[in-house]
Amino acid sequence: MKTPQPTGHRERVLLIGVGKKRAPHVPGIADLRSEREGLVELEELARSAGAEVVATIFQQRESLDPATVVGRGKLEEIRAEAHARNAPLLIFDRNLTPVQQRNIERATECRVIDRTQLILDIFARHARSREGQLQVELAQLTYLLPRLAGRGVELSRLGGGIGTRGPGEQKLETDRRRIRERIRRIRESIEKIRRQRSVHRRARQEVPLGTVALVGYTNAGKSTLFNALTHADVLVSPRMFATLDPTIRAIRLPSNRRVLLSDTVGFIRDLPPGLIAAFRATLEEVQQAAVLLQVSDISNPRHAEQDVEVEKVLAELGVADRPRLRVFNKIDRLSEADRAALHRDNGNLYISALHGTGLDVLRQRLDEVLPVDPLVHLSLRLPASDGRTLALIHALGHVQRFEIQDGFLLLDAEVPASLARRLQDFSVTQFAESRVLPFGGTN
Repeated sequence: MKTPQPTGHRERVLLIGVGKKRAPHVPGIADLRSEREGLVELEELARSAGAEVVATIFQQRESLDPATVVGRGKLEEIRAEAHARNAPLLIFDRNLTPVQQRNIERATECRVIDRTQLILDIFARHARSREGQLQVELAQLTYLLPRLAGRGVELSRLGGGIGTRGPGEQKLETDRRRIRERIRRIRESIEKIRRQRSVHRRARQEVPLGTVALVGYTNAGKSTLFNALTHADVLVSPRMFATLDPTIRAIRLPSNRRVLLSDTVGFIRDLPPGLIAAFRATLEEVQQAAVLLQVSDISNPRHAEQDVEVEKVLAELGVADRPRLRVFNKIDRLSEADRAALHRDNGNLYISALHGTGLDVLRQRLDEVLPVDPLVHLSLRLPASDGRTLALIHALGHVQRFEIQDGFLLLDAEVPASLARRLQDFSVTQFAESRVLPFGGTN
C-alpha cells in the first residue's frame, strides 16, 4: 500500500513502540513506563518532521523478535491499522537493522523508518549553513550504505558502461561505490571548513574572551535564553532540533568583561553516535568552552531523566568535568506552590528566559565562575590628562573608587588580568591577589 500524499499535506504516520518485560525496579534499567513515555517523545519528533501522527501502537515482549522486532502476529495488526487509517509510513521507536526494516516493509506493505532516520530527516530540514548541510548528508549516506542490500530488483540488474562500472558489475555495487566516493568528498569538504573555523577560533582566542556554551536536552529553551542574553534573533521553535548550526555572540557581564556565548544543538536520548560525530561544528564549541550552561526544562516532569542523557553526551565529549552552571528554565510554567518550593540555596539557577526572570543573577554567577581572563583588583594613579586610559578602564572594568588629587586621578578598579598587565605602569599596589573562584581554583 503506497497511497500518494496530496501536495502540501502532512504525511500520515503510525508510531510503533516496543518494550521488554522486566522487573519494574531494577537499578540502572529503565522500566516499562519510561519506554511508553518514549513514544511521547517520538510523537514530538514526528511532528517536528512535519508528520501527522494518526495512532500509536505499543507492544510488550519477553524479548525482541530478531527478524521483525514485534513478531508476525503483531505485524498483521500493524498492517491492518495502517490500512484502516490510511497511514503509508511506520516509524519505530528504536533502531532497526537492515534485515528487520526490509522484513517489516514486506509484511505490512508500508514504508518503514526508524528513530535514527527520523532524526536525520529533522536535521536535514533545519540545517542552514553549508557545513551543516554537508554533515547531514554525510550522516544520511553513512546510515544508508549498509542498507542498500536487497532494496529491490533494480539494485541487482547487471550492466556495464565506459567509466561507470565493469562488465557484469551489479548496480548494487555501483551504488555503493558512488556513495563511498560521495562520502569521501564530503569529508574532505567538511575538513576544509573545519580548518577555516579553527583559524577563526584562533583569531578569537588572541583576544582573551572566555567562551560559554549552552547545552541541554532539545527543546529546553536554550535558544530563547541565548536571545535573551545576546539580543539576537536565533530561531526559537517548539519543534525539536530547531537549532543545528552553531551561533556565537558576545555578551557583557556585570564586571564589563565580554564573553562569547555559543548556542548548540540539543541532545536527546539514544542520540546515534554517527550524529554526534556529524555535528562536530556545534559540539566543538562545547569542547572549547570555559564554562557550560546546562539548561533544563523544569516544567517537564521527565527533566531529571533528560539531564541523565545530557550527562552521557557530555561524558562522551570529554567535558563532564568542565566548570558548569545548572540552569533550570521555564519556571513561569510552574504553579505558585512549586515555585515557592524550589531549593534556591543549592547553587542552581532558576530562570524564565521568556520573561527575563533571573537573568541578572545568571550574569553575575557567570562573572564569578568564568576562569578566562580573571578579574583582579588594582589601585591606580593616572595623570588627569590621560583620558584614553581612563576610558579604557571604564569600558573593560569596573571603577569602585575615584578621586582627584594633585593633578592625578586616584582610583580603585576591578579589571580583567589582560588589561591589568597593560596598566602596570600606573599601578600603586601592582597586581593584587586574584579573586578566589568556585570549582577549587584561583585566578
